[in-house]
Amino acid sequence: MAARTTSTGASAARERLLQTASELFYREGIHAVGVDRIIAEAGVTRATFYRHFPSKEDLVEAYLGVEDANIRGAFAAAEESGAEPKELVGLVIDGLADDVSRHHTRGCPFINAAAEYPDPASGVRKAVAEHREWFRSELEHVLEAAEADDPEGAAGQLVLLRDAAMVGGYLDGWERVRPSFVAAATRTAGLDR
Repeated sequence: MAARTTSTGASAARERLLQTASELFYREGIHAVGVDRIIAEAGVTRATFYRHFPSKEDLVEAYLGVEDANIRGAFAAAEESGAEPKELVGLVIDGLADDVSRHHTRGCPFINAAAEYPDPASGVRKAVAEHREWFRSELEHVLEAAEADDPEGAAGQLVLLRDAAMVGGYLDGWERVRPSFVAAATRTAGLDR
């Protein structure tokens, strides 16, 4: 999987705010972390915060944008590897497993954000929905190229398996969940034939 990044070309203060917020939101929860704490830990002024993020919800959307960009980058890197389609599916499954074990040990940041923002009309929930739609569609594309029997159905199942793996990994430990996730994902993708 690709290295974790925030964004390119942004000011150093914006980067610090986003990095600080991302770490705190993921570790402690979005509503549990106030703007004052983010400002203090990022070492910026209140004016600087509001210049970059007019509201906390804007910051949350930017945080989810970083998570989205990281997984998109990982897919792009896997696709640029030159792997054959079926091999690429295996790389994607392994990459998802590696991502959970290294970066998402406290569950899915999108599911966590959705739990804290129940209004489907909020910008946060829209960002979550857009990411999930892209993710499902990207999996379907990869499965279609690998000539899976039912790419759309398999992609939907892989999304659910990843969701379950992230929650299970957080609750039960990734070393216990990883073999089950990889086996189920491999079967779902039709790679065990």
